[in-house]
Amino acid sequence: MIDLIFGQNSVLIAGSALAAMVGAIEIGFRIGRRSDERVSKSAHAHIGAIQASLLGMLALLLGFTLSLSLQRYDTRSEAVVDEANAIGTAWLRAQLLPGSVRGQVLEGMRRHVDLRVDAGEIDLAHPAERSRLLGQTNENLNRLWGLALTAAEENPSPVTTGLYIQALNEMIDSHGQRGAALNRHVPQTVLLLLFGTFLLTGSVVGYASGVAGHRPSATTHVLAVLIVVLAFVILDLDRPRRGLIRVDQSSLLDLQSAIHAAGKRADPASLALPAQSPPRH
Repeated sequence: MIDLIFGQNSVLIAGSALAAMVGAIEIGFRIGRRSDERVSKSAHAHIGAIQASLLGMLALLLGFTLSLSLQRYDTRSEAVVDEANAIGTAWLRAQLLPGSVRGQVLEGMRRHVDLRVDAGEIDLAHPAERSRLLGQTNENLNRLWGLALTAAEENPSPVTTGLYIQALNEMIDSHGQRGAALNRHVPQTVLLLLFGTFLLTGSVVGYASGVAGHRPSATTHVLAVLIVVLAFVILDLDRPRRGLIRVDQSSLLDLQSAIHAAGKRADPASLALPAQSPPRH
């Protein structure tokens, strides 16, 4: 189901959910109209209580699912900033490396930040493209690690090469953490439960109107639209690279611009990192 959701357009998902909700209300209404003469006043009160309970349960599920989506969105946003910090720190500490490997390392760092920015623009509906970029990133990281080993053999000082190796290790860790955060979604069971409660509530609301002898009011359909909009926001938050709400990559983009600008100058060590991602020394 997760793959199916990520592969669909956001407007199509919202439209399908709204159509399903309206259909459930109409079906419930027609069933209620057929049985309205056999329903006693006490049964009417019982149906009203069940309707209120289901609406409360739906509100609880919507709030719980929205909270999960927001937590995951915040985690992904923090992961982008952490990765930008780690890359910036590794770039600065690469200035301490021996001249024999420094140029190759800096070039590898520039390629790494380019790959990470490109990966942030590929949504989960394109697994082949994501897999290709991931393979290139891992290959580049292996090359950077090999250059770090070469630098350690040439200059084993912990103040120079050691600091860079530590920063490179943190950069690799941040790469993995960001990937893990991207693949962490609202559990499928919760989405299924939310959708099932969504349809059941619509059916009971329509049934209550049917046994009461009147069609569902415009307020009922406005409520359905608001519920669908909230469900759309939940799904959009859980689709970080697709839809209207996307994870901000400005920290990585600013770092990419600074690194490439430094690469055009004679002294790459003159890089000024963006204010929101200070290096750790």
